[in-house]
Amino acid sequence: MNKKTSCLLGKTVLFMGFFLSFTACKKSITTDPVPAKQFKQIQVDAATGSGSDVMMQAFYWDVPQGGWWNVLNDKIPAWKAAGIGAIWLPPATKAQGGATSMGYDPYDYFDFGSYNQMGTKPTRFGDSTSLGKLITTAHNNSIKVYADIVLNHCSGGTLEANPYTSTSTYTKFTPLSGKFQRTYSDFHPNDIEAADEGAFAGFPDLCHKKANVSNWIYNASYSMSKFYKNSLHFDGFRFDYVKGYGAWVVKNFVNSVGGPAAVFAVGEEWDGNAANLQNWVDATEQTSSAFDFACFYAMHSAFDTNDLTRLNDDMLLKRNAAKAVTFVSNHDTDITTNKYSAYAYIMTHEGYPCVFYKDYENLLDKNRMNNLIWIHKNLAGGTTTNLYSATDQYIDRRNGYGTLPGLVVYFNGSDNWQQQWVSTNWGGKKIKEYTGASGWEPTVAADGRVLIQAPPHAYSIWSVTGI
Repeated sequence: MNKKTSCLLGKTVLFMGFFLSFTACKKSITTDPVPAKQFKQIQVDAATGSGSDVMMQAFYWDVPQGGWWNVLNDKIPAWKAAGIGAIWLPPATKAQGGATSMGYDPYDYFDFGSYNQMGTKPTRFGDSTSLGKLITTAHNNSIKVYADIVLNHCSGGTLEANPYTSTSTYTKFTPLSGKFQRTYSDFHPNDIEAADEGAFAGFPDLCHKKANVSNWIYNASYSMSKFYKNSLHFDGFRFDYVKGYGAWVVKNFVNSVGGPAAVFAVGEEWDGNAANLQNWVDATEQTSSAFDFACFYAMHSAFDTNDLTRLNDDMLLKRNAAKAVTFVSNHDTDITTNKYSAYAYIMTHEGYPCVFYKDYENLLDKNRMNNLIWIHKNLAGGTTTNLYSATDQYIDRRNGYGTLPGLVVYFNGSDNWQQQWVSTNWGGKKIKEYTGASGWEPTVAADGRVLIQAPPHAYSIWSVTGI
């Protein structure tokens, strides 16, 4: 969604995470266990498939104008080597803002930089040829490509008399692609519907119940959904501002191109209530995932206020991990500091983690990020058991699945090194810490118990050796 106009909807989000450092001096560690506090074990229903992918949001707000597709094209081999399995692109079609637009003010849904309109032939990101090259390069490197789809509203129409408002409105769209022409009757209000779930920032609000709209979006053989998948070869879709229209629109869009078995989908249901996120996913009849804003806000509360018990909060990943896309930052929540603990959380827990381009390429240590991605793909599997929960310490266990051995992740919010005896599934096996935070390699007792440690204001991640 357009970052500037999103402010009109109150999308102001604080960010989670405090800066972590593994360079603090280690306190001497004794072999006597720290008395374990009473904790509650919980089992989390989760998607337990092995080898979970990691997504890259391959843009940030106001990326350099011109050539962005080429920039991404050059990144693909390194991203493949790091373990990135999919990239999410910004809206790729011509918008009212022309060469300066980030794409969230859509005008011509079929102009990917081929027509000279809105003052430019290429979009902010490049032309159709460079987009096609990027998609091909990604596919050649086994990386999926997801398109950002803005279906709630349009922008850039010309004035026309509108009998439903008794005024003139900017609702006449005659794009040079010749496709999906629109008039006032395709927007709210009209003869069948005064409004739908929500308008956005005063832009003309599409009426998806109109045949012309639904045909061009997903129903007809010439629709957007089929063109994006079959001609451009996108592998999935991120739906912008889904609070603005019915979940049935997303369901129909996805089902028109083969359903969840054929394409991935995720909706921007901006809501910190996990139940509301689940309700939206249910309303799509499980055809779409949702960004886990409940997890986002819980991590902010946990790491930014140093109250790790907030990680016990309800999240979509705890209700329906197979449909939860977890994230630390995005183009609308562009905070620049204190993110490592949050990335450690989403890379060790269920859900489909999404890495923000600016974090990975510009702000954070790439080796440290690659380590967490590796841990996600090679260790994290199975359901979750919470082992310890206090304001300054929090420990979860992934129980393993298939070839993935599982892990124990230990968050320490205190000023000192901490240690805890924990129960594992690795009785008699040797374990190690996989981030470099600790040099310990203890052997687990026959009953599964082992003493582990974590550095101050940081985390440690443990699993069996030899992976």
